[in-house]
Amino acid sequence: MASALPRKTPSSRPSLTRLQRNLNNCFAYDLVPSPDVIAAALRAARRVNDYPTACRIFEAQESMLTDFSAAESGIQAKVENQHQYEEYLHDLKPLREELGVDLKEELYPTTPFR
Repeated sequence: MASALPRKTPSSRPSLTRLQRNLNNCFAYDLVPSPDVIAAALRAARRVNDYPTACRIFEAQESMLTDFSAAESGIQAKVENQHQYEEYLHDLKPLREELGVDLKEELYPTTPFR
């Protein structure tokens, strides 16, 4: 007799690889993901217990692929201006505080060490 509730298979469990692949696909386009998509990504990073990925969702990362092109990811790299980035931070601040996700700017202030 079949069960009315579907059982979780190993492929339906959240995994770090699947999360990172989906984030790669999400940020590969020239569109800025909606705050709902970012919130879901942050919750997924929390489920797989991956703090670095949660932090990187917000930051702009540049890695040189060739001499002429650079790949960027993260909200900061995708928004049109600083004001739009600050709106994302304001909208997602309660969730960031709930999950304990810090921004790169909070972890590494730009003040010089002396």
